[in-house]
Amino acid sequence: MNDIVLKKIDESNFLEAFNLKLGQGQDEFVSNPVRSLAQAYVYYNQCTPFGIYFKDTMVGYVMIIYDYDLEEYDIWHMMIDEKYQHRGYGQKAMEKCLEYIKTKPFGASNKVVLTCNRDNRTAMELYRKFGFAETGNEDEDEIELALEL
Repeated sequence: MNDIVLKKIDESNFLEAFNLKLGQGQDEFVSNPVRSLAQAYVYYNQCTPFGIYFKDTMVGYVMIIYDYDLEEYDIWHMMIDEKYQHRGYGQKAMEKCLEYIKTKPFGASNKVVLTCNRDNRTAMELYRKFGFAETGNEDEDEIELALEL
């Protein structure tokens, strides 16, 4: 599983990201990569979109953004393509995201925040494994979780 790497999304691989597909019913949990990449473009000075690769195949997508106002890192829109789910790629991708954040690419914060749909049990379990805990902040069906590195 050491073959999982994060590669920045750029002109050479953005179409691969556009072709990622969610499993049935998962579109209520995660934004489509097309929408996510539009957000990454808008927030280009504080955001890095990554393809999650297993060997030479993009199996997923994630964005890491820095909130300068709150001085925290946010993990946005992590998803694994439906064909590659339940193989441990999400867990390895989260490890790689946290390694990247520890390099402090945008600011000196040790706080990592993400949101998760309360009904997305698989993702909630993954985030809790890494030590993310609920902050008490909620927005509709989204629960905020945070981790101090």
